Amino acid sequence: MILIWLPLLIVAMDRIIKLIVVSKMYEGESIPIIENIFHFTYILNPGAAFGLFPHNRIFFLSIATLVVILIWWWRKDILQEDLLVQIGVALFLGGALGNVWDRADTGLVVDYLDFRIWPIFNLADIAICVGVGLIIWDLLKVEMNKKRA
Repeated sequence: MILIWLPLLIVAMDRIIKLIVVSKMYEGESIPIIENIFHFTYILNPGAAFGLFPHNRIFFLSIATLVVILIWWWRKDILQEDLLVQIGVALFLGGALGNVWDRADTGLVVDYLDFRIWPIFNLADIAICVGVGLIIWDLLKVEMNKKRA
């Protein structure tokens, strides 16, 4: 079932990368991959995306728990949707769980992807954004098809 294996894959990949970053780098260290374009930079994020709403650990854990419960509750309906929606929900869930792991453990999310023109983020954040993007894309596609009909 896609709502189980894809989120587990995202969480596993996210954990492995974060464990490598934490064990091999010191906080604040930045390793250039492509000078002034892309660096691995280890930071601890106390907030949500881009550091918004810092130090609200209980709030973020509560929201994530609610999201997991709702996805579980609506899993049969989700699995009846287009594959794009199923993948989107699975990516979103995996990303949310990846960051929740950090929040539950330390209250801080490990971020490391640094493109220098954007706040530093991680694989879980990518999964969340791509997942939401796929869901929105599918919704727009459905609405456009309704207008054509």
